[in-house]
Amino acid sequence: MKLKTLAISSLFALPFIAQTADAARVTVTIQNLTHGIYFTPFLVAAHDDNTRLFTTGQTASANLQAMAEGGNISGLSADVQAASGLVVENPAGGLLAPGESATTTVIDTDGTNNDYLSIVAMLLPTNDAFAGLSAWQIPTEAGTYTININAYDAGTEANDELVTGGGAPGAAGIPAAPGGFAGTGGTGVATTDANTYVHIHRGALGDDDPNGGKSDLNNTVHRWLNPVVRATITVEI
Repeated sequence: MKLKTLAISSLFALPFIAQTADAARVTVTIQNLTHGIYFTPFLVAAHDDNTRLFTTGQTASANLQAMAEGGNISGLSADVQAASGLVVENPAGGLLAPGESATTTVIDTDGTNNDYLSIVAMLLPTNDAFAGLSAWQIPTEAGTYTININAYDAGTEANDELVTGGGAPGAAGIPAAPGGFAGTGGTGVATTDANTYVHIHRGALGDDDPNGGKSDLNNTVHRWLNPVVRATITVEI
């Protein structure tokens, strides 16, 4: 098979991407590229061109908010299935730890219009950050494609960086800090979000005070730079 490495910003301009052939088996491997961030259960979805789990520059849906703030993928999964799409929920069988990978076979597109692939999961510990691939058109050419995926801010909650156990939509704070290293007693990094639309996340700031400071996050563990996930997608025609 051919190996192709694609930049996420250039996916929609590639000349070889067109309508998927009569049948395609799509296998996805998801790798956590971060130093100390965990991912809540992933949603991997194959769907038609009219379905979007998120769109940058637009307000997050209620179901996207639930995923980005608390890791709840059930609403987005239901959205895809209501549009006759196919989903795989939680391919890692729980949290995906730093450096770990998970693999799943998504679809056989024979006789369907599910020619687009989306992947989402929340970053922990964050307020409303999520890794997202939105409506990537499955190629007609068999091969293995590597896509680096960025972290986005849902724009639904201020990035206070306080681990409070919050996670329900509209409840401030970070649900949990898997792996440890989080502090306590932070006063809060931010009280409002200037950009309330879905946008590229600025990353966690953190600090080095485990018993105070502005943030409960550790600046040597919980900071990240994009990309945060690598998706290796194998297409068999």
